[in-house]
Formats: sequence, C-alpha cells, structure tokens
Amino acid sequence: MPTTMIGAAVTKHMRVMLEIGPRGKKVVAVAPDWPGLARGAATEQDAIERLRSYVPRYAAVAELAGMLAKFAAISGVEVAERYPGTGSTDFWGISFGFSSIDQQAVPGAALERELSLMRASWAFFDAVRARVSAEMQRGPRGGGRDRDHIVRHTFAAEQDWARKLGVLTPAEAMLTAEGLSAHRDAYCGAIRALHAQGKLARTWPLRYLIRHTVFHTLDHAWEMQDKDLSAKPA
Repeated sequence: MPTTMIGAAVTKHMRVMLEIGPRGKKVVAVAPDWPGLARGAATEQDAIERLRSYVPRYAAVAELAGMLAKFAAISGVEVAERYPGTGSTDFWGISFGFSSIDQQAVPGAALERELSLMRASWAFFDAVRARVSAEMQRGPRGGGRDRDHIVRHTFAAEQDWARKLGVLTPAEAMLTAEGLSAHRDAYCGAIRALHAQGKLARTWPLRYLIRHTVFHTLDHAWEMQDKDLSAKPA
C-alpha cells in the first residue's frame, strides 16, 4: 500500500480509529471496516504504520471472505475517530475501549459483511493450525507456547466471550470439527438475534465483540505462522 499523508483527501481510503491509552503509553490503530485489523504502538503515527504493515497479511482473510478486490483497492488511510482506551490499552497495546463507531446502529447487510469476515478469520486460523509444526519456535511472545497451547488459549477466550451471547460451548466440543462448527454457528446466530433486538452482548457492542474476536483469532494465527518450525532450517 503506497504511503499517503494522514488526513489527506483520498478517493479510496481505509477508515482508522485511534484508541488512546489513559496514561498515553500506547495507541491502538483500528480499522473498523475490516474487523481484526488493528495494531498498537507508542505513538499515533507508529500505530498507523504498524497497522499498515499488516495489510498484506490481512489480505488472505479478505480473499477468503470474497472481498479481496475491494480490500486491494485501498490506497491510503484516514483517521475517522480518536477515543479513550482503558488501562489494558496501555498495558497490552490492544484495543479494549468502545468507539462511537462500535456503538452506532449497523444495518443488517453491514452486520452480515462483518460476520463473513469473522468466519473467514476462523477459516484462516484453522488452515494455519493444520499446517504449522506442533512445536513452536521459542521466544518471548506467548511464554514459549506450542501450537496446541495457542489453539486451546484462543478457543478458551472465545468460549468466555460466547457467554456474553448466551452461548455455552463445552471445552471438549471446541476440539472436534463438529463441535467447533456448531459453536461458530451458534456464535453468529446469537449475534444476529441480539442485533435484531437492538441489544448488546451484555456490556459489549456487537461490532466490538466481532472485531475483538477476529483480532484475537488472527493475532494467534499470525503468531503460529511466525513461530512455525516446519519451514525453518534445523
């Protein structure tokens, strides 16, 4: 993606929200129209540039969702909103705050688009975990977890968020193809039902729940890619 001055007029741009940690330690750049595309850094500009560096990686998800042509046509970014984060924003460099965009009413077609991207992120995650090595490269990220530990952690977090939707999936069900498929169908169905009623997922806006789910899924899929030993020399 070519460099474009932030705030400059562009014909095809990506909206970016900036979540500012309360102590100013971290800023997270979030692309609200592309759930899961979000990165944090110490400054606004660094966060935006880090997000832009992940655009090629996110393209695989856009392609799985049938949206690659539109995604590839993006030629710049435009800051759409700055909003306060939480203490966790500063600590983790991850989005934990709700923007005004997250809380806007969203048409059904727009919700379905975001659900399609969430399903694409799940498909991407599944494909990555199926092909990477069981043992992962050691390093500071994740405390040296291997593939199966990363997968279980990712599923456990999603189980916890599913409770906000009234979806209760046993841990063992997440480890079977049939159980995981049923869980994901229930997750999407519950989001649709709450949307139809104009309700939140407990205290979380539905758009935030979707983008947080996709971010976590992709973050750990990319972690597995980066730590994969199968393509690395012995």
